[in-house]
Amino acid sequence: MISEIAKNSLRFLILVLLQTLIIKNIALGTYFVPLPYIMFLLMLPFETMPLLVLILSFVIGLTVDVFYDSQGIHASACVVLGFARFYSLKLLSPREGYEITMKPTVQMMGNAWFLYYALPLILTHHLFFFFLEEFGFEDAGFTLLKVVGSTFVTFVFVYIFQFLFYRKDGIAA
Repeated sequence: MISEIAKNSLRFLILVLLQTLIIKNIALGTYFVPLPYIMFLLMLPFETMPLLVLILSFVIGLTVDVFYDSQGIHASACVVLGFARFYSLKLLSPREGYEITMKPTVQMMGNAWFLYYALPLILTHHLFFFFLEEFGFEDAGFTLLKVVGSTFVTFVFVYIFQFLFYRKDGIAA
């Protein structure tokens, strides 16, 4: 239990630092805004209590908001993701439920499951985030292109980072 908390704390720190110190300063174009820090929420263990997920969602979002000076946009989008995560896991749950040793990773659950799990959650986060950032629907076409491009780039980052944080057997590195 303690080692799982330490691993998740380290993952939190690494992803926030990656997002705020490196990714924030990389220009990939107007339509590609990677937000891989949300991987922290996606990779929380299945047995994490929903209330704790919402609290952690708020904390990581608020932490990124401090660095971006974005006045709660990241925090609110992360809370929406944390809320949607509960229903996504419920929808994708095997009949007999998740085993206690299973983690929501590509290595443990497979590519198809991870695609059905992560992609809609990333899309939900990005829709909420970018439309809240625009604070309106005047440039809805531009915002939707930004959502699609950013969702794709973020999913690729999250998919690749899976192999940095998890070994072949699905155990956190």
